[in-house]
Amino acid sequence: MSSPRIVEADFIKSAQSIADSLPEDMSEVVFLGRSNVGKSSTLNSLTNRKNLAKSSATPGKTQLINFFETRYLYNEESYPVRFVDLPGFGYAKVSKTLKEVWQRNLVEFIEHRVSIRLFIHLRDARHPHAKIDDDVEAYISEFIRPDQRYLTVFTKTDKLNQKERAKLKREFPGSITLSNLKKSGHERVHREILQTIFGVDEEERSQEELPSDRAG
Repeated sequence: MSSPRIVEADFIKSAQSIADSLPEDMSEVVFLGRSNVGKSSTLNSLTNRKNLAKSSATPGKTQLINFFETRYLYNEESYPVRFVDLPGFGYAKVSKTLKEVWQRNLVEFIEHRVSIRLFIHLRDARHPHAKIDDDVEAYISEFIRPDQRYLTVFTKTDKLNQKERAKLKREFPGSITLSNLKKSGHERVHREILQTIFGVDEEERSQEELPSDRAG
C-alpha cells in the first residue's frame, strides 16, 4: 500500500473572521492549539514545505485565520483539501480588547463554518492535562456536527521517554502522537484526513511508524 503524500501546498489568504474568509467550496481541516504547541512546525512538516506556515517568535502574535490549499496524491488519485491554521489560544499578553474580538471571531468561525470536516487539536505531550485544552475539547463537543470529526494530536513527543509515551497512549487511546523532529506520526495524520473527508478506507496502518512512536 502506498503512502498518502501532499504534492501541492500553497498559502491562499489570511482572514480576520468568517466574513472575509474564503468561500466554503472545499472541505477543510482546522488546526487549533495553544500558542506554543508547534502549529506552524506541524503544518510545515505535514506539507513538506519549510516555510509554508510562518511561526512567530512571540507566541500569540499570529492573530489571523490562515488558509492553505493542499493536494494529496494517494494510489494515483488526487485529493484536494484546505488546511486552516487558527490563531493560538491561551496567551495572556494579547490586549483585552483584541482578545474579545479575536475570541468572538474565532467562535463564530469554528461553530458556523460549514466546510470544516475535521478539527485537529494539537496538544503538548509534556502537558497532556492542561485545563485550557480540556476546555476546548469540551467546547467543540457541544456543537460538532455528524459530518465533522475531532482528532487529538500530541506534539513534541520526542521530549518524552518510553514510559511517558506509553502512559500518554493509555490515557488518550484515540489520539496520535507526533514528533516533527523525528518525523513520526505524520502518515497517520494524513490517513485520518483522507479517511474523514474522502472516506478512503484505511484498514492498515503504516508499519514503519510504529517503532519510532515507541522508541526511547
